Amino acid sequence: MLRRISAALAAAALGLAGTAQAGELSEYTVKQLLEPCVEGDNDSRWGAAAEAECEQYIMGFTDALVLTATPGTVCLPELNRADEVRWAFMRWAHQNFEKRDMPAAQGLQAVVEEKFRCR
Repeated sequence: MLRRISAALAAAALGLAGTAQAGELSEYTVKQLLEPCVEGDNDSRWGAAAEAECEQYIMGFTDALVLTATPGTVCLPELNRADEVRWAFMRWAHQNFEKRDMPAAQGLQAVVEEKFRCR
């Protein structure tokens, strides 16, 4: 079910698609999203801006997911959702380094399916 939503999320909620047509995934990759997510924790000078870039992407993705997912399939954290998903994404991206060139939306989809599926 969640996989069917991925293309719509990329085009509608993520805003980084640029030239992507409806139904296509953005060329924004896991690696490109990982950069500001990591910098948000590591850079004392520009970390807040990097963290905001990362979390805005994640919030767009998760907001669209909440609106489109079948109730009871996705259980995202109610408190501190952006940080919780960011931390889960960073762990997933480091554990799945070979997937760093996949679209960021697919990477977040994998994180949600693995870590935030309702049990």
